[in-house]
Amino acid sequence: MRPFHRAAATAAAAILLLGGGPAGCSMLDGSDSSEGSSAGASGVTVEGGEAAVDTVGEAIVKTTVGAPPQAPVAQVEIAVIGLKVRGRLATLTVQMTPRLPDDAENDTASPYELNGDEGLDPVFIDPVNLKRYVVVKDSRGRELQTDDIRTDLTDDRTGTLRFTFAAPPEHVKALDLQLGEWPTFRDIPVTR
Repeated sequence: MRPFHRAAATAAAAILLLGGGPAGCSMLDGSDSSEGSSAGASGVTVEGGEAAVDTVGEAIVKTTVGAPPQAPVAQVEIAVIGLKVRGRLATLTVQMTPRLPDDAENDTASPYELNGDEGLDPVFIDPVNLKRYVVVKDSRGRELQTDDIRTDLTDDRTGTLRFTFAAPPEHVKALDLQLGEWPTFRDIPVTR
């Protein structure tokens, strides 16, 4: 086997072992339509249906936003921790802290509920190269991300969510993040 073919075979095997599928990248002009929704599971630490509280580092950007009217909360604090590349994949880590009203029936809410009963559907936009990156899928078609419907976030406690994308090329240093119905997070650095 030629060295190039051996390297390609090794890379393909590594992606399959990691559960990766086709690259989650598409051109903004519509030339590639590999899209993602928000139904699958990922490697996030979830215990008993609740997002684990863990130490993941300092936030790159943190904001408190109002929730949509149909959401069970008044506000959500969102902290983008980072986008870390490892091999051909990149993992986005986000933390959310719901602020439930005092008269709430529950002391938990899912990210899906916090977004007004809509999937988070995170997308990275490369405004220079006109590409977008969506969550990749494993060999069974499940997206490599925290389940935004079945994950519970507790009132005034921070929960960690993770999403896996195809890694952008080496020359790409920052991307814009669209997460749910909230305003776009600009210039998220790509850490290698």
